[in-house]
Amino acid sequence: MGVNPLKKICHWGPLTALGIIKIITLMTIHCSRQCWPPQESLFGTINFMLFFCLSGYTLFHFISSIYEGPGFLPLKWMPEKLTDTQFLQYCSVCEGYKAPRSHHCRKCERCVMKMDHHCPWINNCVGHFNHGHFTAFLASAVAGCCISTFTLVSWVMTVLSLKPLSFPPPSVFILIVVIISIGLSIGVVLAVGTLLYFQLLAIVKNRTEIEAWISEKAHYRRFGTKDKFIYPYSKGWRFNIQQVLTWDCTPVGNGIYWPVIEGCDQYTLTQEQLAQKKDKRKRAKTYRVIKEASGSWVPITHGWGVLCHLPCTDEPRIKLKVGDIVVVTRWRKYWLFGEKKEDDHNEKHVRKKGWFPRTCAIEVIRNR
Repeated sequence: MGVNPLKKICHWGPLTALGIIKIITLMTIHCSRQCWPPQESLFGTINFMLFFCLSGYTLFHFISSIYEGPGFLPLKWMPEKLTDTQFLQYCSVCEGYKAPRSHHCRKCERCVMKMDHHCPWINNCVGHFNHGHFTAFLASAVAGCCISTFTLVSWVMTVLSLKPLSFPPPSVFILIVVIISIGLSIGVVLAVGTLLYFQLLAIVKNRTEIEAWISEKAHYRRFGTKDKFIYPYSKGWRFNIQQVLTWDCTPVGNGIYWPVIEGCDQYTLTQEQLAQKKDKRKRAKTYRVIKEASGSWVPITHGWGVLCHLPCTDEPRIKLKVGDIVVVTRWRKYWLFGEKKEDDHNEKHVRKKGWFPRTCAIEVIRNR
């Protein structure tokens, strides 16, 4: 599936991120050269060069995260042994099986190898092939913004002091832009620093965000029993780190077959996923739609309860008409999450699932 290169970057996420990078970089270089001219100060030279390199690394790894991509599973993929399909989930969109650690991204519309999450800032998924670049981008951005915050704050304190300036007094516009840049730098350190922490934790444990959730449910399913779930991919922190953080950010492996610990196999996690899906289907309830749902993220015709208790998630909202049947798997006081039941003879239907207001449907009570 070819993707127009411009389409990848011409999106609010990458454009916003590039704008923030540009503003912080230009203002930091400007203030650094005024406070500590590189030609006159050794500290100024080191500060300038270090920030310049970190800014370059940030931009390089950011672009690489976008265009390297996470790695998509081939369409209609199947394991080498047909008998292994019993251990795998089937993707009706890609018309193939999901390889171990692969998950379908509804925004990329493909099954992604070792999918961690979909990041709007890079307009792409974070997965097998770009996990190293993405982590390096976060680390470079945080380190660069630490230097930027120090430089910009020092410049503002110098300007606002009563001492004579060694450079021309700045305009009010420049002063305002520098103060905005300080806010952006601190915001990056706090927000991106938190994300970096969780990414490093995921790498050390060799466990993606999705797999962490699967593992948590696996332990919950076995609570109170002697049966224990063993996560198959963590073979020690050194080994785990070496799988992702290489010198050129090229990951180890092909994204389909994975080294596992003793006592596990390639399908240990996928079989647990199938068991969890089976449990979810058992808990599912059938609802019939009695009031049309528009699929709006902010419905205004279903009461204040629905409007004031919107699901805090980027999962889709589903459009429904009266008489539709929905298999519901998650419940909230004012909202339901489920999949619209399609006509059985329509083999190639696209699965439609998402949140909709609880007031739109009633549960179908079946005789037992």
